[in-house]
Amino acid sequence: MRAVGYQKSLPVTDERSLVDIELPRPEPAGRDLLVEVKAVSVNPVDTKVRMRAEPLPGEWKVLGWDAAGIVTATGPDVRRFKVGDEVYYAGAITRQGTNAEFHLVDERITGHKPRTLSWAQAAAVPLTAITAWEMLFDRLDITRPVPGMTPAILIIGAAGGVGSMATQVARRPGNVTVIGTASRPETRAWVRDLGAHHIIDHSQPLAPQIEALPTGAPPFVFSTTQTDKHFDDIVSLIAPQGRFGLIDDPPSLNVMPFKAKSVSTHWELMYTRSTFQTADMGRQGEILEEGSSLIDAGVLKTTLTEVLGPITAAVLRRAHALLESGTVRGKIVLEGFR
Repeated sequence: MRAVGYQKSLPVTDERSLVDIELPRPEPAGRDLLVEVKAVSVNPVDTKVRMRAEPLPGEWKVLGWDAAGIVTATGPDVRRFKVGDEVYYAGAITRQGTNAEFHLVDERITGHKPRTLSWAQAAAVPLTAITAWEMLFDRLDITRPVPGMTPAILIIGAAGGVGSMATQVARRPGNVTVIGTASRPETRAWVRDLGAHHIIDHSQPLAPQIEALPTGAPPFVFSTTQTDKHFDDIVSLIAPQGRFGLIDDPPSLNVMPFKAKSVSTHWELMYTRSTFQTADMGRQGEILEEGSSLIDAGVLKTTLTEVLGPITAAVLRRAHALLESGTVRGKIVLEGFR
């Protein structure tokens, strides 16, 4: 089968950083689905893994986690899906990735593709939807109010992949005020269209802008990017007894300044459940099924902004370069093999 992989961690400007290759088609076992991949999206984690993890000598590492496709075979223990089902998912980081014609994924972290979305539109959703959902409801628990505070959440990096989905999902409880950050006219318009009540500029100090809003101090802050740059502002602006969550990788994180306000800190990594085979691993499949229903009902929408081309090494290198520039709005998708 056709795939894109690498053997050495190299800058994306090097043609060897991602290479068109041929690999054997994998065989499903246990609760595995074998999926014929129709479209994939590219996430910051792809670029990070490319630069940090090399395969064993002589082997190939295949990146990619978001995918939409068709089930072509199932393992003997599969119960929720059958051959021919259209699915979407974000695969496990411990397995080979989705940048291949055929891919194995555990049925517990898979959902039925939204009927109203194309392959490309669907591929843009899973990783960011699961990350946003787990952060907002499993980690920060925005449905549980902080006493005396107006329910409000600040989403730093609201125009990015995860931020774009979190902005929409945070509106679901119906009583949470969503404050998103964006710095350029096009990203501000994007975040406004996704449903943010207020937009502030993350290229400027955040705390004074929050003070100027009628919401008061937000009890919830979700930082998707540049946490180290904004941390002092976060400490200043978050409400006492608030809850802070992050997904990026600051070089260090000293949470002692949160002690005076009794602020709790929450990491979110959507790969935790599949990596450790947690008892609630199937919750990710449930999230995707609920997300599919909400998309088909018009409550949520895909955050696809560009189909860059087919799934080839050259196009993937372009996608990685765009993500590494830090200027991407929404999600980049690749569709089909050539």
